[in-house]
Amino acid sequence: MAEAAPQHLSLPSGLLELCALLGAPREGLRGLEQAAQRKGVTRQSPLSPEVLSVFVPPFVSKEESTTATGASCASLGRGRRRSFRKRREKPRAEPGRGPVVEPGAPTEPEDVSIPGGVDLLALPQLCFPGGLCVATEPQEDAVHFLVLTDVGGNRSYGVVAQYYRPLHDEYCFYNGKAHWEPSGPTGGASCFVPFAVCVVSRFPYYNAFKDCLSCLLAHLKLCKDFEVDNHIKDFAARLSLIPGPPPGPLHLVLHAKPLQVVFPARADPDSPVIDLDLHLPLLCFRPEKVLQILTGILTEQRIVFFSSDWALLTLLAECFMVYLHPLQWQHTFVPILSGQMLDFIMAPTSFLMGCHLDHFEEVSKEADGLLLVNIDQGSVTYSGSPGQGTALPDVPLLAAQAFIQRVQGLQLHHELHLAHLASPTDLNAGRACRRSWQQALNCQIQHIALQLLVAIFREVKNHLNYEHRVFNSEEFLKTRAPGDQHFYKQVLDTYMFHSFLKARLSRKMDAFTQLDLSTQSEEDRINGMLASPRRPTVEKMASRRVSPLQAAHRRMVVSMPNLQDITLPELPPRNSSLRIVDSASASCRSGVGSGAGAALSVMPKPTYTFKIPEIHFPLVGQCVQAYYADFVALLSKAVSFLAPENSLLSARYFYLRGLVHLMQGQLLSALLDFQNLYKTDIRIFPAELVRGVLESMSAPQRAQAERTPELRRLIGEVLAKPGDGPKADDAVKNFELPRTHLQLDEFVKRVQESGIVKDASVIHRLFEALTVGHQKQIDPDTFRDFYNCWKETEAEAQEVSLPAVVMQHLDKSECVYKLSSAVKTSRGVGKIAMTQKRLFLLTEGRPGYVEISTFRDIEDVRSTTVMFLLLKIPTLKIKTLSRKEVFEANLKTECDLWHLLVKEMWAGKRLADAHKDPQYIQQALTNVLLMDAVVGTLQSPGAIYAASKLAYFDKMKNEVPMAVPKTTAETLKHKINPSAGETSPHAVDVLLYTPGHLDPAEKVEDAHPKLWCALNEGQVIVFDASSWTIHQHCFRVGSAKLNCMVMAEQSQVWIGSDDAVIYIINGHSMSCNKQLTDHRAGVTALVTPEGKEAPSGVFSCSRDGMVLAWDVSTLRVTSRFQLPCGGLTSMRLHGGRLWCCTAGSIMVMTTSGFLQQELRIGENFQEMNTSFLDFELLPEQEQLWVACTGYSEVYIWSLKDLARPPERIPLQDCSEVSCMIRVKRQVWVGGRGLSQGKTKGKIYVLDGEKRTVEKELVAHADAVRTLCSAEDRYVLSGSGPEEGKIAIWTVD
Repeated sequence: MAEAAPQHLSLPSGLLELCALLGAPREGLRGLEQAAQRKGVTRQSPLSPEVLSVFVPPFVSKEESTTATGASCASLGRGRRRSFRKRREKPRAEPGRGPVVEPGAPTEPEDVSIPGGVDLLALPQLCFPGGLCVATEPQEDAVHFLVLTDVGGNRSYGVVAQYYRPLHDEYCFYNGKAHWEPSGPTGGASCFVPFAVCVVSRFPYYNAFKDCLSCLLAHLKLCKDFEVDNHIKDFAARLSLIPGPPPGPLHLVLHAKPLQVVFPARADPDSPVIDLDLHLPLLCFRPEKVLQILTGILTEQRIVFFSSDWALLTLLAECFMVYLHPLQWQHTFVPILSGQMLDFIMAPTSFLMGCHLDHFEEVSKEADGLLLVNIDQGSVTYSGSPGQGTALPDVPLLAAQAFIQRVQGLQLHHELHLAHLASPTDLNAGRACRRSWQQALNCQIQHIALQLLVAIFREVKNHLNYEHRVFNSEEFLKTRAPGDQHFYKQVLDTYMFHSFLKARLSRKMDAFTQLDLSTQSEEDRINGMLASPRRPTVEKMASRRVSPLQAAHRRMVVSMPNLQDITLPELPPRNSSLRIVDSASASCRSGVGSGAGAALSVMPKPTYTFKIPEIHFPLVGQCVQAYYADFVALLSKAVSFLAPENSLLSARYFYLRGLVHLMQGQLLSALLDFQNLYKTDIRIFPAELVRGVLESMSAPQRAQAERTPELRRLIGEVLAKPGDGPKADDAVKNFELPRTHLQLDEFVKRVQESGIVKDASVIHRLFEALTVGHQKQIDPDTFRDFYNCWKETEAEAQEVSLPAVVMQHLDKSECVYKLSSAVKTSRGVGKIAMTQKRLFLLTEGRPGYVEISTFRDIEDVRSTTVMFLLLKIPTLKIKTLSRKEVFEANLKTECDLWHLLVKEMWAGKRLADAHKDPQYIQQALTNVLLMDAVVGTLQSPGAIYAASKLAYFDKMKNEVPMAVPKTTAETLKHKINPSAGETSPHAVDVLLYTPGHLDPAEKVEDAHPKLWCALNEGQVIVFDASSWTIHQHCFRVGSAKLNCMVMAEQSQVWIGSDDAVIYIINGHSMSCNKQLTDHRAGVTALVTPEGKEAPSGVFSCSRDGMVLAWDVSTLRVTSRFQLPCGGLTSMRLHGGRLWCCTAGSIMVMTTSGFLQQELRIGENFQEMNTSFLDFELLPEQEQLWVACTGYSEVYIWSLKDLARPPERIPLQDCSEVSCMIRVKRQVWVGGRGLSQGKTKGKIYVLDGEKRTVEKELVAHADAVRTLCSAEDRYVLSGSGPEEGKIAIWTVD
């Protein structure tokens, strides 16, 4: 027996919200036939249409359904709604049709609840926008489309089918025949009256409802007048019982007889439903005109579409809305205006409306400043004076050219596709072929439109400050080409662009962001992990001149780079020999210039269909429940036939089955189905609906749900999360210069907002520099001068153009950061140029290149004076290791500044080489440019002294020994900074290396090895381990600390969190769509069987002592057991046994949960107050290595006899141990200890056979938090929040 659901649960409606029959009032039809037969009268005057009947779900009363099953779909929160109809005279009463209504009886409508957004007073005008006119000849059926908006801005969508019936027979349509034929020698009726059936839905299923209404009209033409309402009611009831398909690949199919009608799902939760032909605008307009219309929408003009075909007005307007996704039109949207509504176009605010072409001249004369789009002629003009037409700006040139080229490469005509195919003999087979072609074409058009948006707005992100939600529009405009300025100035002021900025600042991973990331250049990927100021590289300078084709060399090697052979460059190494380069991918990444081929290569994702079961009539409770039962049975059958790895499709079946269970009143079954979405696709989990179900449950129902293990966690999580509501502070601020004096904290915020630098410690030093000798506050004039000086220097750098002969001597990644004035030097006259790698002389006269020195080669830098004709000329002297002669440059007034700059870069280079960390070079560059800006700002005798406050690395070189211990220098190979670009470093909590795989189905970059880095609060960054560039920028999995990671299979990474959830990341899409929620405490360890590339099982444990075994393919728990004590911190799998480490003991358990052995800490450390921290097993030596909290020793037990006292290995100068890892026959121990009198993060490498310390490595400035192995060739260490870097070490 199903539960009786409470009254207040609001369920999502089916496909249909409302169905209405509209036509002329009965009184207005009297005498029309006689008038039509008068000589010379061919067309009657328009009549006033009205709503004749309205049908609103549900169509089964509570009493009927309760009698049938004991539960009611109507009882789930919807009050009883009844059909509304104008009662007409009938010849006789029929069973089930209601009482006979006498002529002249009142025609008051019944009470009915109408969905919001549907205005029954305006609906007749929209259903007959050209007026209701009686015809003297039979007319073709016609369909058009509506968009209805309620006061809250929510849209509903209408499809209207108009048909005609002869007036000569009072009770008969079309004389009982499928098509009107004359019934007598006189030609039969001479008067045909139009009627309309309107379907309203919250889904824009234009084509699907058009098909459904076409099938309905075929039935209506064969029925009598008094049968029409029942036919329409059955039609409406059938649609109302169909649930909306969830986002994804599953489309619903309804057999509407004779057509198979497909209701497509949206591609993902953020995408719109697309059930229309997106190539229609491309058939009506040339690509240049399409760009003009898109510009009009982007700049939020007052736009009016015109056509003689009512259907095209809505369809084309909706196509343009899809083209601009994910940007959204936020103003009035009324694609169809009837003749009585034309005054709407006088509105002063932005709008998009449509009206009949007959009104074109009238509108163009009466209203000024309208963008008039003539669909029939393919023209775009402005109303009013001719000069106003110039107000519409042009789309940026490069983006427009690429869009036109791609559109011209599309195949827009289905007939050409059919030319080589045999003619289909089955109606639905032919329709399926057409639908498949249209789906592919729609996908290509969407991609082309999205490429256009990315080309227009890609560089917006370079001028955003995410921490303070600031957009620097002024600086963004300065980077635009002069011819594009007018376009951007108009777009940047729109509501549409403001919402776009909100999404960017919230780091929304929508279609725009995904395409932007997937097509960014290698330079952009590298810049994404650097915090240095933007300057054009040599490669970019060269591209301004020529664009040579670059050869793509493909090596089928996917592994860790051979770091032994990498010489440290100034940027993270790009080991191209290990990167698999695909020419198609390279052309796609080239941005706007990839041509039409990029569009044609995009294919739609595979889709699947599910046939909706038949609905039996008459529509009574038993029939509805039988329909739901059939629906559930078909869905259950579909789930049982799916392979476990096809979770994407399983999720859609679970979602639909959950909805149907709700309609049946089976709340517990519905919750179990929705709970399955955690393991299949969490993106479509209906949180608000589930919350409503839980809150509506009675106490016994809630108790029963909480007794179900699978639902216990779901209930707590859903009810604990707040509902969807307005965010506290998601506004976007435009950057403005300060108008008041700034204290330190406000100065830090303003500098970060400006985009100059983000690192708070650097800004503190900048504050000291700008306030030397003054009160510790920055006045507005000083800030403005500094900001302008910085931006002017940045703009000048963009204009630097080096001769080709000079660029040949530079690396393609080098940028010119500073140019001196023309000076006399010991190697000629010219300008001294500084890049991140070297100093060189750009000679005057005939441009040439003279090497001064690389920063690595500098031995000494001095600022002196030389005498010339009684004048002391300040001179910079640079001594190098490779030359005997000293370079001298008479820099005069610039000498002191260049002395500071060169010493800082020299010190930064020495630190970068010593620590194998290229980030030092980037930081030195920032310091150098800030010093330059400070001198330019202050322009006083003390400016050089003030700038010296920013010479951080030069002071560090003088105050702190720069020498790295020899063993550390030999073992350390590289460092990377996952917190680059952040305001402060983040602790590295977990590291995971995953090897690359050559899978033809993968993208090239997906085949590379990866380094997964978990930072604080659920942040994950993924590096390409073949080049140490960022593969995937930061994304979040929850908001709690992440404790462990493991690769469960080639495409899955499991991450255990303190919030008791295991998050599953898809390695291809880099998205987290699955969660395992069976643990009740923080997940502390994940282990897989050793030696298996694709393990079939994973073991997980949580802090409360629970151990779960998982089947990777089904994501089901295969076994579980509870340890007798909590505090479970780590776990290993060895010899078919699970070794579990808690604070007080290490237990050896069988995989089924039986205790085999136990090592208790109290039996071995009676005099010590400590606990087990971590352990490692060395099977070859039969040893157990253990670390304890608060102690600087490693303890070794023999696996043969755990009762024997352990051997102890002291770790010199170690203050604490935090992690351990076994690599080959070594054990690496990370922690904290003293080095040169300071506390540092240290790693001790212990020999497993000799049980001695082989190496003592000074790893980080903060404690080592985590260690991981990469193919036993390298060990990677992550440090705490003071440094937040990752070090890569070679293994002997």
